[in-house]
Amino acid sequence: MKKMTKYATIILGLLLWAVGFYLLKAGIDPQGILRAVPYVFISFGCGLFGYGMGDVLSARALNSDPALKKKLDIETNDERNVTIANKAKGKAFDMMTFVYGALMVSFALMGIDIIAVLLLVFAYLFVHGFALYYRFKFEKEM
Repeated sequence: MKKMTKYATIILGLLLWAVGFYLLKAGIDPQGILRAVPYVFISFGCGLFGYGMGDVLSARALNSDPALKKKLDIETNDERNVTIANKAKGKAFDMMTFVYGALMVSFALMGIDIIAVLLLVFAYLFVHGFALYYRFKFEKEM
């Protein structure tokens, strides 16, 4: 099943890429925000294709070398590496809070379109709401 998901990701990526190029070259004259749709399709298509191909190629490489697969599994599940990764994520989240806060204020002071500033604010609040939800959830569990 997981193998089919990898190939479905590759096919979906190629399909989105092709639709994006078709919309770009079709001669349709979109107005406003619809001008960005072909580029969004192309970028998501490239991302999905790259993600799927990376999974397929890494699985093939690991299947050909069982010793490397075992070593990688040990390193991935090692408590020390997991703790280091979680600590790094925590530090990055703390930094993101201040960087995005300063960016929102600077965008507002520069007179950037209010919709762009509000989208950034909503994304910022969504991430922090997500963090609060999981903090409360983990506090109840531990």
